[in-house]
Amino acid sequence: MDSSDNPLVIELGQLRRGDVSLVGGKNSSLGEMISQLGTAGIPVPRGFATTSHAYWQYLEANHLREAIAALVADWQCRRSTLAETGQAVRSLFLHGRWPADQEQAIRTAYRELSRRAGTKNLHVAVRSSASAEDLPDASFAGQQETYLNVSGEEALLDACRRCFASLFTDRAMNYRQARGFDPLGIALSVGVQQMVRSDAVGGAAGVMFTLDTESGFDQMVLINAAWGLGENVVQGTVDPDEYHLFKPLLARDPLRPIIKKARGSKEIKMVYGDPATTPTRNVPTSRAERDAWVLSDEEILTLGRWGCIVERHYGCPMDLEWARDGESGQLWVVQARPETVHSQRQDAASSFKTFQVKRRGRVLAKGVSVGDAAVSGRVCLIETAHDIDRFVPGSVLVTKATDPDWVPIMKQATALITDHGGRTSHAAIVSRELGLPAVVGAGNATYVLHTGRDVTVSCAEGDVGFIYDGLADISTQVVDLASLPPSRATGVMVNLANPAAAYRWWRLPVDGIGLARMEFVVANSIQIHPMALVHFEHLKDADAKQQIARLTVGYDHKPDYFVDKLAQAFAALCAVFYPKPAIIRMSDFKTNEYARLIGGEAFEPHEENPMIGFRGASRYYSPRYREGFALECRAIKRLRETMGFTNAIVMIPFCRTVHEAERVLEVMRDNGLVRGDAGLQVYMMCEIPSNVILASAFTRYFDGFSIGSNDLTQLTLGIDRDSDELADLFAEQDEAVLWMIRQAIAVARQKGCKIGICGQGPSDHPEFAQFLVEAGISSISVTPDSFFAVKKRVVACEEALSRQTALSGETDAAHYHLVDIHEAA
Repeated sequence: MDSSDNPLVIELGQLRRGDVSLVGGKNSSLGEMISQLGTAGIPVPRGFATTSHAYWQYLEANHLREAIAALVADWQCRRSTLAETGQAVRSLFLHGRWPADQEQAIRTAYRELSRRAGTKNLHVAVRSSASAEDLPDASFAGQQETYLNVSGEEALLDACRRCFASLFTDRAMNYRQARGFDPLGIALSVGVQQMVRSDAVGGAAGVMFTLDTESGFDQMVLINAAWGLGENVVQGTVDPDEYHLFKPLLARDPLRPIIKKARGSKEIKMVYGDPATTPTRNVPTSRAERDAWVLSDEEILTLGRWGCIVERHYGCPMDLEWARDGESGQLWVVQARPETVHSQRQDAASSFKTFQVKRRGRVLAKGVSVGDAAVSGRVCLIETAHDIDRFVPGSVLVTKATDPDWVPIMKQATALITDHGGRTSHAAIVSRELGLPAVVGAGNATYVLHTGRDVTVSCAEGDVGFIYDGLADISTQVVDLASLPPSRATGVMVNLANPAAAYRWWRLPVDGIGLARMEFVVANSIQIHPMALVHFEHLKDADAKQQIARLTVGYDHKPDYFVDKLAQAFAALCAVFYPKPAIIRMSDFKTNEYARLIGGEAFEPHEENPMIGFRGASRYYSPRYREGFALECRAIKRLRETMGFTNAIVMIPFCRTVHEAERVLEVMRDNGLVRGDAGLQVYMMCEIPSNVILASAFTRYFDGFSIGSNDLTQLTLGIDRDSDELADLFAEQDEAVLWMIRQAIAVARQKGCKIGICGQGPSDHPEFAQFLVEAGISSISVTPDSFFAVKKRVVACEEALSRQTALSGETDAAHYHLVDIHEAA
């Protein structure tokens, strides 16, 4: 090693993250992890780096500074094109000669690295690391070259020379010009690391973020994984597996808080080719590789814990790359850098913006959503980078995948749609940085969309992005979170059903989830009737059996599919506001709705009036569904005990009698869910007149109630809520319904039970919210888009009630409400 004050080569383990000017952001970060986090169990392949001194010495020894300056000046004065200039500058580097001391330093370092690995001519990765990488207002990532599977001293020297030259790729020169950087003011370091054989059979690689890349939710880890080398994941040419973990529970062994597992198609993988001609190449994956998870649960948990360690050390959310050696099976962290998109959003913590898409057309395509916005525009289909000059500024860019060459027109696009790529692909990363709504991995977008077609691109509906036909109506709302005053006695919660959209609401100052409907998850994520999974081998419907086999690939025991999917879906919901309560209502499909699930017709009776038929609690102990309810219980047990989400509360719907309550709790106990064990609370939907009439008796079996005002109104007034003829009579504020609600609240308060409401009434009718607050309800749960309005109403009601009580000395403030309601009527 060079021992002067200006070293030409330095071992990575001697570097710190403050050495950016010496070896660039990439290499300084690798050195930081090797030197500071090795004892914490973070494995990073060892290597060495050339320094910025080596770069400047190479320029001086070959008299390149003046020649480059002249070529760049010609380009800036438009006497030559960008392509001509870039090619000429790179040629100067490639034909340069190594200074003797620098060449010897590289050879010596490489020999020592090979000796430590116990081999001669070790295969290494040669990566560029610019001295200005990862600045707060500029990112040079992906602009310079990487060379993999390099072996031998001559090949290494050639790769280092090519890395130097890549500082003057066309896109890098154009980027520096646009940002006002001196073309000769940035140096380049070359990092040389022992190769991780992720190309070997069983090898894999991917990307990891220590937050949700779309919402900025900072309590989760996101991992993307694919077979082979990691470049395909970064470039977006493969649809990877995706895994989510919940950080607060990761350190609590033996909990396993994997809150999402989504299998990607993984149709190709990148492997090593001929180092002299094609260092890497893509080959098709086997059917077994496509159907298999890339990472085991243990590996997912290990990577997640490593991500948390790195994040704590750096003190900020991180963007990491990892690889698994196919020969040894060992996992490695091969790169780490601070996440820059959400950390730069100064207004994210103080304001909240939502988009709503109304009067939209049919779905044309869908994929992974990037961002949370929605826009309408006209499609401009560009199939290859050779045709980017045809792009019409302000259009919706549609293409197969992007790389850095596409950035100039991405900046001019209204939205982006790609066939390939995942959440950590180039298209997703750059779109995020640009604030560009994007749907990546849509699969067939370039097939079904054509230039000139009007579409709406919606990333405002969760982690699935939709492309709708035509120009929809898009409305936005911006709320100052800091302006929301706290409520005193009445909690304001939200109704959440869609796990895919859960993270977008994490900044809301809510008091928990007041209603999470199991049937939404079953219908949209699982799609299969649970009894069809239990009795899969005996199904007679061949088409249903084929659909189930396709959806449950990888599950030899079909019921496990139901349990896994249900537990993960509710884990995503419970995580958003953890440790605040999340009330999960067990399944409440009607028989006609259950029959529409895959395989459902064989297990459901025909009913003339399913609304008041075989639904809710009556199913749980019935021989017709008891095995299905057992799967629901298994999922909740896994959610609470295996994953650790003890904030989950179970709620029983449509429980008609006290005896039925006893039977349901008994069946739950048989399936490992015992009220009171590990703090398990069980609530009941208060939606049948018998629930109110016998409320005192029901409190012996339940810890709380949630008023279902729709069904309670329907059954109190004897009105079919779906009847057009009786629509004018259906009113949640009818005096009989108000009496029912007031009575239920009074009994619950007397017995020390919590009681809330989870209907839309408080959102639509301010006077109804006032009535609930004055009656003493514990909480009001509404849809997220109604939260701000209801929160303000509740606070105003509490303040008015407080003033009224203070002036009059009355303790029964509900008395005043009856006058208000009668006057309003």
